[in-house]
Amino acid sequence: MSGSALPLAPRQPAPQAASEGLLKGRSPLAHLLHALNQPLTGLQCSLELAVASPRRPEEYVRTLREGLELTERMRILVEGVRELTDAQPAAEAVETFLFDGLLRETADELLPVAAALGVRLVLVSATPTPVKADRRRLATLIFRLLESALALTQKGSDLRIEIAPEPEQICLLTVSWSQGRAPDHSPFSRQELGLLLAQAGFERAGAKWNYASERTMQTCTVRLPLISPLPRFSPAHHPGGYGNSK
Repeated sequence: MSGSALPLAPRQPAPQAASEGLLKGRSPLAHLLHALNQPLTGLQCSLELAVASPRRPEEYVRTLREGLELTERMRILVEGVRELTDAQPAAEAVETFLFDGLLRETADELLPVAAALGVRLVLVSATPTPVKADRRRLATLIFRLLESALALTQKGSDLRIEIAPEPEQICLLTVSWSQGRAPDHSPFSRQELGLLLAQAGFERAGAKWNYASERTMQTCTVRLPLISPLPRFSPAHHPGGYGNSK
């Protein structure tokens, strides 16, 4: 894998939440179905007005353009609904591995994207965090979470990724960023729906998810069970090696 390694940064408290998460009590599927109502209603109203009385050609063209935009928004939402409903429980290839190592590998894949967006990825890891899970499935969820957060991060700022153990053998993953300009059709943009689908995937995998916002600072936290007792790993996997160029 090419690209420079992610820099280490000093640990600091995550921002305190001033509001609840995106779903606010709804399931991911209920959230998507609710979101479909707005563009669907808009499309219906637009078409009803278009046939209510004769219009000038340019007005029909404007109606068609608006209809295409609303249809695109619905298509994105339907893709999310299909992904949630098509997800079938598959046989998991459970294995023991260091979660912080997987996190670094997955984040490194997004370094070119971060560079193109003008965002700095900062990884903070205090100690090895062994987990027992489906490694490939977890990598896919991490990638979607980080990719979506990157697209929402303000240019010139940091996307901070912090991982640490908590009491009762819990691994806490915190991803925080300063919100950039609100994407088109927020809060139902493709980027924000990516976070929603990441949430659904983590929760399906048995993790606990929380999304919080304080002014422009956004924070996602994921709690995963750790292994007890900690197994032995080779020094090559220890986070003390982080920060070295590849």
